Amino acid sequence: MEAIIRVFAVDATELERIDSAPNEPHHHDFEELIIGIKGTLEHFIDFRTETINAPFVSFVTKGKVHRLRPKLHHGEVDMIVLRFQSEFIPETTFQLYAHFHDRAQFALNAERCFERLVTIARMIEGELQMPSPDLAIVRQLLATLFTLIRSEQRREQPEMDPLYATQDETLRNFLRILEENFRQPHDVEFYASQLFMSTRNLNLITQSVLQQSVSRIVKTRKLIEAKNLLIATDKPISEIGFELGYEEKSYFTRVFKKNTGQTPTEFREEMRKLVT
Repeated sequence: MEAIIRVFAVDATELERIDSAPNEPHHHDFEELIIGIKGTLEHFIDFRTETINAPFVSFVTKGKVHRLRPKLHHGEVDMIVLRFQSEFIPETTFQLYAHFHDRAQFALNAERCFERLVTIARMIEGELQMPSPDLAIVRQLLATLFTLIRSEQRREQPEMDPLYATQDETLRNFLRILEENFRQPHDVEFYASQLFMSTRNLNLITQSVLQQSVSRIVKTRKLIEAKNLLIATDKPISEIGFELGYEEKSYFTRVFKKNTGQTPTEFREEMRKLVT
């Protein structure tokens, strides 16, 4: 996507176009937010298929393999799709990765909060349609939109409160460094040293915010990338493992199976059957 942000609607006409075009699992180099006002969304993401009826929100982070199939519900469909580059609102984007890392979408009540979400999304769309759109206004509106989503998610899922309890700069920096280095065979000490802190203190922060140790977060990031490559490419298992810092295919296979219950080959075969 060349534009830094764009907005479009999924209505009955767009639904016909989507249905008539090839629709294979894919990933993209931008963030995508979908606000479902009417209709149903069948979404293959996080290596499983979920179906959700409007009203809902769905956030697809950059690089995630997924496939969207919007459908009519009670004969209607109306969804707003916002696509934007990560650097457009980088501070907010890092927080979103934590909030949506294992749950791409959630249903909402058709109450005042959802009405405000739709209103702000329409305002963004309107500003972008101006002859000379003010991106500063769009950036503020988009940040506000995600603030409302996080607030509503916190209200409907109070058990997730720890995720919202901090805006810790250390966590954001850790996530940034992880994204730049997870393909290398670095240990926890490396990430702690990059942040000029002890491994104990870094683990305390990640446990408090994400309820996971640093090593678990690093391993999970590697496994997500491995799954993406297994689905989206025909690269040999050994090459995928090497790209992610595993020098031996057998070790990569053992780690993958220990954490997923399947070998890389078994996972690839099952996913390809599922998506076809």
